Amino acid sequence: AAALQRLREVFDIEELPPDVLPRKKPPQFMVDLFNKVADANGITRAPGLLQGDVVRSFEDRVHADHHHFYFDISAMEKGEQMLKAELRVFKVKRTRRSRRSEVQHFCKVEVYELLESENKPQKKHLIASRLLSLYAEGWEVFNVTQTVSKWVGNRSSNHGFWITTTHVSNNGMEHSVVTFAKSQGALQESRNALLVLFTNSNKRRSHSLVPSATSDASMSRRPRDAAAAAAARSPVTACHRRELYVDFHAIGWSGWIIYPSGYNAFYCRGSCIFPLGEGLNATNHATVQSIVYTLKLSQDVSMPCCVPHELKSLNLLYFDDKQNVVLKNYKDMVATRCGCR
Repeated sequence: AAALQRLREVFDIEELPPDVLPRKKPPQFMVDLFNKVADANGITRAPGLLQGDVVRSFEDRVHADHHHFYFDISAMEKGEQMLKAELRVFKVKRTRRSRRSEVQHFCKVEVYELLESENKPQKKHLIASRLLSLYAEGWEVFNVTQTVSKWVGNRSSNHGFWITTTHVSNNGMEHSVVTFAKSQGALQESRNALLVLFTNSNKRRSHSLVPSATSDASMSRRPRDAAAAAAARSPVTACHRRELYVDFHAIGWSGWIIYPSGYNAFYCRGSCIFPLGEGLNATNHATVQSIVYTLKLSQDVSMPCCVPHELKSLNLLYFDDKQNVVLKNYKDMVATRCGCR
């Protein structure tokens, strides 16, 4: 139990989310984003691909009204810094044409912030507007950073967005000529509107899942000497990297972690006995320490330790405890090279 609690701390999970997989499907945008920044094992492809270290997606909670879009952003953590917010809505293709030929093939789309939720007509503030083709279909993305920043600072001011469409034709002005997809079961779930927040967690995650073969903090001098004596009696294996697979299914987390199903953290093991070869990535300090240890110039000096020399970050795509899909980047989770320190 203590070990699993420690693992939750490493992955910054306060409450274990409920098991929703494979019943619930994640938004395709979040799956595509994961595949862009990480390989199949969750290892970061290249630094700088992601803005911030957390991407949160919130699905629209209003199903009846085609103008109103509401997102519950209460899963945002205290101290989390918002960098960018995007409203992503899917424009449904228009099939009906007017009897008379339409001069204008474009419509005007306006996105408003609702300033209150009770009164009708609603008080609202214009955030963005643009012209869209009447007959095209696809995702439209609006930058709503300023509005959502205000909501993060004052949750009670979040009444959602209101989207209107108008079209000037030979028949005069038409309203609501274009619709944006709403969740209607499995068929349109992948087209449901999304609010996507790019944030910095501002948490210094110093916990690492990568152990080393020996550690000054956990081994007194006597056990270390015993380990060195045992190493001297057995064939010497130089410091190298070994496999350490973390299986999310085995620890009971596969019901809410979407990708990856597990990952290889690797660990470092082996001796750092003089002479330290180039492949051991030894520091000058470790080289001197290995010489002093070999020559037995001091009884208090131990053999240098075989530890991770280079680490990469891990990306996790998962459902949080409110069933929002989150993409989170964790630094220093995978040992890529080992060395003597």
